[in-house]
Amino acid sequence: MFEKFNFDVILREQNDVTPLVVMMCGVAGSGKTTFSQLLEKRGFVRLSIDEEIWAVNGRWGIDFPMDKFEEYRKAAEEKLRGRLIKLIHDKQQVVIDFSFWDRARRDQYKKLIKDSGGKWRLIYLNVHPNDLRERLKLRNQRFDANSFPISEELLTSYLNGFEIPQGEGEIVINN
Repeated sequence: MFEKFNFDVILREQNDVTPLVVMMCGVAGSGKTTFSQLLEKRGFVRLSIDEEIWAVNGRWGIDFPMDKFEEYRKAAEEKLRGRLIKLIHDKQQVVIDFSFWDRARRDQYKKLIKDSGGKWRLIYLNVHPNDLRERLKLRNQRFDANSFPISEELLTSYLNGFEIPQGEGEIVINN
């Protein structure tokens, strides 16, 4: 999926003094987890809200009711935020596998990363909605932490609410 991407664009920014934190940004199905896992293979510590929720609470809509999702998401994010700060202090390179769908949250994390002694890169995965639909059809058949079901209605709400980064220092990957 990312065979043509030159990872040196990111990897050359790593150093032992100021840890690099890569912030993934994209709609469900855009490839954030796949990209994050590739960075993980290159030594980054990957933080995933979906995987944290799965580990603690199980699968959305199966092991816990959907109306609990936001509560569990907030708890998972708070835990991972604390881990992020510790990893930065420990000089670890990190990739945050969240959607970062809104600019306010992106700005909060950029400040948190900088204030904690790290530097950030924002990777925006731009995918056509029709491609997202096809990917999500396949993903919805899986049963793992990164495959909670996305209906057409939910995807539409994600697309309508997504704030595409522009002029935020983002690297755009058309995927």
